Amino acid sequence: MFRRSRDGMRRRQGGDQSRGIVILLLAVFCFSMMDATAKYLGEFYHPGQVVWARFMGNLAVLVIFYRSRFFPSLRSRQPMLQFWRALTQLASVSLFFTAIQFIGLAETTAIMDLNPVLITLGGALFLGEKIGWRRIMGILAAMIGALIIIRPGAGVFHPAAILPLIGAVTYASGALLTRVVRSDSLATSLIWSVMVGSVASTVAVPFFWQAIQFEHLWAFLIIGVFGAVSQALLIHAFSLAEAGAIAPFGYTGLIWAALWGFLFWGVLPDIWTVIGASIIVCAGMYIWWRETRLARQEAAHADARG
Repeated sequence: MFRRSRDGMRRRQGGDQSRGIVILLLAVFCFSMMDATAKYLGEFYHPGQVVWARFMGNLAVLVIFYRSRFFPSLRSRQPMLQFWRALTQLASVSLFFTAIQFIGLAETTAIMDLNPVLITLGGALFLGEKIGWRRIMGILAAMIGALIIIRPGAGVFHPAAILPLIGAVTYASGALLTRVVRSDSLATSLIWSVMVGSVASTVAVPFFWQAIQFEHLWAFLIIGVFGAVSQALLIHAFSLAEAGAIAPFGYTGLIWAALWGFLFWGVLPDIWTVIGASIIVCAGMYIWWRETRLARQEAAHADARG
């Protein structure tokens, strides 16, 4: 009887993992479509206006979804930390949207994909989490991969390549702050991010506002929808499955970024970008594998002691 119930639990967990992977893949696809839309709008409008459209559309979707629960969900046990966490996310979006005006989607996405290894490093430096020499080597490898893509000092180097690197740092900072405020609900963290981003971008947008042309209206409308849907799918995916099991599938965003760059702008990443991105992906997946393995070992030891 006990064995049958345990087998049933394993099958349910396996089903949740599979659903989590599928939902994460959909989230990454929606994020990539949002990024492609932002790059398209960036050809005609200031990135600040594109950031504003992203947050306002996201806000509208969340207000419709949460309705009467929207404002009560703003109550936080750590409002100042939520505020700073939201600012880091606003900075990440702004830096990314600015960068893709000048460099390719694939290059920008690859550099931003440094954030998992930076989260590991930040956890060790600021949260007291353990970090061994193997993960340190993984972090160094990922940084080398980013330098290969950016190629400072090379004739093809564009200063905008530094922006997604800073964006990866701010994104990692936001992820670390999310761990600190985990006593708040996911709805609270999500709404704080959108509210702070909406208010800040609304205050700033009049300084570089351009009249929206009718032929671009569709893009302004869907960019926020893509942002809200992808965020909701991401949260749902991580609620279904273990982070270590599904997080590596986030790197499929690189494939979409390269595809959209080719289909919409006729640009393919060069060999140095492919090499650098491959190093970043391998380093990130190795660190995820190490963390998942160590977490399972600690859980097994805890069960044995219990």
